[in-house]
Amino acid sequence: MSLARIVFMRCNYMGIKSTLWVILFFFGVFVQAQPTQDGVVVDKIIAKIDDYIILKSDLERSYLDYLSQGKPRSEAAKCQLLESLVVNKMLVARAEIDSVEVLDVEVFSNLEQRMARIIQSVGSEEDIEKAYGKTVGQIREELFDVIKEQMLVQRMQSQLTSDMKVSPAEVRRFFKKIPKDSLPYFSTEVRVAQVVLEPEAGKSQKEKVRQQMLSIREKIVSGASFESMARRYSEDGSAANGGDLGYYKRGELAPAYEASAMTLEVGELSQPIESTFGFHLIELLDRKGNSFRTRHIIIIPKPSNEDYSKTENFMDSLRNKILIDSASFQTIAKEHSDDQFTSSNGGYFSDQQTGSLSVSVEALDPGIFFAIDTMKIGDLSKPMRFQQQDGSYAYRMLFYKDKTRPHLANLNDDYQKISTAALSSKKNKRLNEWFLEAREGVFIEIDPDYDHCGLEQ
Repeated sequence: MSLARIVFMRCNYMGIKSTLWVILFFFGVFVQAQPTQDGVVVDKIIAKIDDYIILKSDLERSYLDYLSQGKPRSEAAKCQLLESLVVNKMLVARAEIDSVEVLDVEVFSNLEQRMARIIQSVGSEEDIEKAYGKTVGQIREELFDVIKEQMLVQRMQSQLTSDMKVSPAEVRRFFKKIPKDSLPYFSTEVRVAQVVLEPEAGKSQKEKVRQQMLSIREKIVSGASFESMARRYSEDGSAANGGDLGYYKRGELAPAYEASAMTLEVGELSQPIESTFGFHLIELLDRKGNSFRTRHIIIIPKPSNEDYSKTENFMDSLRNKILIDSASFQTIAKEHSDDQFTSSNGGYFSDQQTGSLSVSVEALDPGIFFAIDTMKIGDLSKPMRFQQQDGSYAYRMLFYKDKTRPHLANLNDDYQKISTAALSSKKNKRLNEWFLEAREGVFIEIDPDYDHCGLEQ
């Protein structure tokens, strides 16, 4: 298997959104080099790619990831994984040369989504901290650089292959080259769409939070430590750092937050400010040219029972529009659904690797699986309250479009999947060509223990 193909497959794997993946990813990231009996940490640099390094612990994490998929132990596989790590570093180095960036705000958004899935899977923040002997803030800090590198690698891969397409003829040729005894077998698949509405806190709830923020502000003005107040009250990952967000450039933070921060003098504390994320108290710590450093306390207003009832009633009205007024479910989903992953597809779930709107029943959230198990093809469910990955509650309405029985892959039923595979193969070839060309201009040094992998040839 080519090096580029390994990297490509690994990045796809890292994008799978399932509870199993979340847990495996969590364990993988936090496997640390362990001290020996004499107190020496067993870790070392095993590869240098220009100014970037790969540690032995990096390779061991990847190998544990590989084994967790039920694959056999293999020295060849470990070499392939080391190759993929080398290519990732090369892509990061190329991103720096080409000025390809991933903004910190993008990383924070991705990080918070992953942390929410991790917390939901493990149980609670307290459970995570007990299991790993680290605060959630420390865990977030360690994850930040890992996620940023993953996003840079994915962005560079996309830049190198974004212009590529496959024609119907190429798809057919690709399919015909697959040996009949190697055709994949697809399990039961369904097409299911959803509309999700997240209750919004009403005026009374927002006013409660605003008053709470005024009280906290008064304590700080009277001498209380901002850091201690942030650790006690703030509801985001910066709480562990006393609310310190570090430096940001103009345009990287929420407009309302940034507008308030820019009116402050260094050391000045704002009044409660409302952004799309919640209410903030902001203190400007420093300003350097186009960048500024702030710390904040954020409290997010929680919906009341009345707010939940209002949301449920509105979803009922949307359901009636579909049933009585013949409104399109897809139109309703695009216009009203709060789920960013499905709304653009007209509410339909999609396969994360192929983009197909037919998804395996095994990949469905258990709540959705059990819901459609009681429905018939063409049914539209009533509003159902459910818990989201971040622990909050929302309402969901499902449309059960159709179901495909288990079958061997064929062009009629699985064209989208085969087309995606053909395009992936084409991209893999370009990535492999890029690697072979790019390595000529890159300094690569591999630890002698891994000479058998042949990476410096």
